[in-house]
Parts: sequence; structure tokens; C-alpha cells
Amino acid sequence: MKLAYLDCIGGIAGDMTLAALIEAGVSENELLEVLRTLPIAGWQWRSERVEIDAIYARRVYLTHDEQQPHRHLSDVLEIIEAGDLPPTVKQHAAAVFTRLAEAEAAVHGTTPDRVHFHEVGAVDAILDVVGACWGFHALGVERIVCSPLPIGRGFVRAAHGNLPLPAPAVVELLRGVPTYGIPIEGETVTPTGAALAVTLSHHFGTQPPMRWEAIGYGAGHADRPLPNLLRLFVGESTDALQSPTGEWESIVQIETNLDNATPQQLGYVMERALAEGALDVFFTPVHMKKNRPGVHITVLASPERADALMQLLLRETPTLGVRYSLMNRRCLARDWIAVETTYGTVRIKRAREGERILHLAPEYEDVAQLAQQHKAPLHAIMQEALQKARESGD
Repeated sequence: MKLAYLDCIGGIAGDMTLAALIEAGVSENELLEVLRTLPIAGWQWRSERVEIDAIYARRVYLTHDEQQPHRHLSDVLEIIEAGDLPPTVKQHAAAVFTRLAEAEAAVHGTTPDRVHFHEVGAVDAILDVVGACWGFHALGVERIVCSPLPIGRGFVRAAHGNLPLPAPAVVELLRGVPTYGIPIEGETVTPTGAALAVTLSHHFGTQPPMRWEAIGYGAGHADRPLPNLLRLFVGESTDALQSPTGEWESIVQIETNLDNATPQQLGYVMERALAEGALDVFFTPVHMKKNRPGVHITVLASPERADALMQLLLRETPTLGVRYSLMNRRCLARDWIAVETTYGTVRIKRAREGERILHLAPEYEDVAQLAQQHKAPLHAIMQEALQKARESGD
């Protein structure tokens, strides 16, 4: 599997990502040909190699005419759809701007479709996002991992006035993402960079096992005491458990043993853990010291949610400590379809390996609701839904 690791030494921005991709092997001429298929005008492109603290990197200069319309999400999505782009590139670029719209809407108390894109709706942001998505596609990247993000301080001038750094939209985008402060006055993570990182990355953390094939450095425009660079590693996975058709991710397993918790406490902890983002929670009966029956609690979580869930166990149970370990898991790809039965619509979860469907599972809540509504046997609705899903052949 082809991997890309975003090493955000000095932060991340859209133009830094484009520059790093070019240095890692993306053809600048082909990239420009693709960007020129987008129905937007009045922009100019230039790039050059620069030296940053004895490291040679590329810097991209994207400029555009001053008069540009304030676009809504629908306008940006129409521009992306009109470009001569592979379907996956359109999908990824649209997802990035949708995340941006959701973040802006949360900050300004509106809905994503009503957001006026100002800075992030400018021509350079559209080119940055589409170009980055196409660049990863051109390199054959199947999975992206991003390092924790360095956060600077200060203020930035925006259409809404002076904004504290990190900008409010960036703060919203980086919920649950590992960050750390650095002694820098200035914007180290832009809204476009944050949206690219959180939308395209499968997870944030250390570099996964991989064999480097290409390395590219993208330079930011600000002159700083620390290297203002984004380093991109591209190569093949060396994880022996990973296959080209598998989906893998890192998870944290959190555990503790209890012999003095009430059933009410345990039930509450399970409910709260699932509500706070746990992937799974389960209890195992154990026999503990002093001949006491006890319970072994196991919580599975993404690395981003691990600390909050450990705090939950420490706060809501009598435990004096928890254990945790980082591990990898391989998952089947999953999607949903809806089928029409004689009782009503039922959603079906499909598990795939590549293009092959391995499992079908009707959504229990849909089936249970229809069973109660029609006074029909639960298993009969399940069987009909499964049969309809098999006949669909999608």
C-alpha cells in the first residue's frame, strides 16, 4: 500500500502541501493543466526552490485578481464538479470544502449552505485543495497519516476583522486532533491546511512503518526562527499485517480491573464511554485477589479520544489506575444501501474486501421499528431485507 506521511515541522497550509507534492514527484506541468480545467479565471502561478535553514524546499506563489466573488459551498462544489478530474479527486476536494463550511458555520452560528467563503473561498484556496487532492492521487497514495500540528499565537487579519490564532475555524476543524504550542507569533495552520489534514488523513500520530521512496519539502512564506516547512514522505507500507485491500488504523486499548464497582456505576460508565467516542466497551468477569469476583473493563478508542476516555474511567469508577496499549487493527471497508421491503425501508450495512461484498447486515433499529409498526416478526423483515440486498447486486 502506498502511504504518505505529512510531517508538519512548521505547520501546514494549502500552498505548502502543493509545494511538497511537487518536490515529492508530482509533475508541475500536469498539475497546472488539471487546474486550468476548473472554470475560474484571473489567477497566476509561480514556484521556485528556496533554502530554509540549509534545507532546499519549494515555495508556491498563487496570486489572483483582487475582485473575486464571495462564494457559497454550492458555488465551490459546482466549480469542482466542472473540472476535468478523476471521480475520487472530486469526492475528496468536495469533502474538504464541506468540512470547511461546517467549521465556519459552527463558528458563525449558521448552516453550511449559508456560509460565505471569504479567505477560504478565494481562487487560491480552491486551487490549493483541488491541486493537493489531485497530487496525492497522481502519486498513487492510498493512505495519509499526519503528525500532530504545531500551533502559533497572535492575530491574523481576516474578512471578519482581527482573529486570534489559531483562527476560530481552525480551532473547530482541529477538535480531537493532537496539537502542541510552539513559540511562534503567526499562523502556522491555515483553515485550508487544517481542512486538508483532517479530511484526507486517516489518523494523526507518529509515522507508520513504511519504506521511503520520495521526500518533498514545501516552504511557507513567513520568515520564522523555526523552519517554516512541511515535509512529505511517500512510500510503501512495511507493516507485515497490512494488505493492499485492507483498511487499517491505530487504536488504543484501555483496561482496568474492579472488584468494588456497583452495577449502576458500570452501566453508566459504558453509556458515557460510548457517548464520548469509544469504538467499543465490554466487561469480562474475572476472579481477583482475596477471592473477590470482579469485572475487567475494556475500552477501545481512537488515539485522539484515548485521554478523555481514560479520564472518564479514573473519574467515574473506583479504579486507582488504568492500563493502555497502542495496537493496529485491520477493518473491512463498509458502506450503506437502502432497500425497500413490503414493510418499509431498511438500511443495510455492507462489508467489503476490495470490490467483493463479504457481509450484509440490516440495521437493527430500522427492522425493530417496522416490526412494531406492522406487528410482524423481526426475523421475517430481516430475511426479506437481506434478500432484497442480495438481489440489488450493487
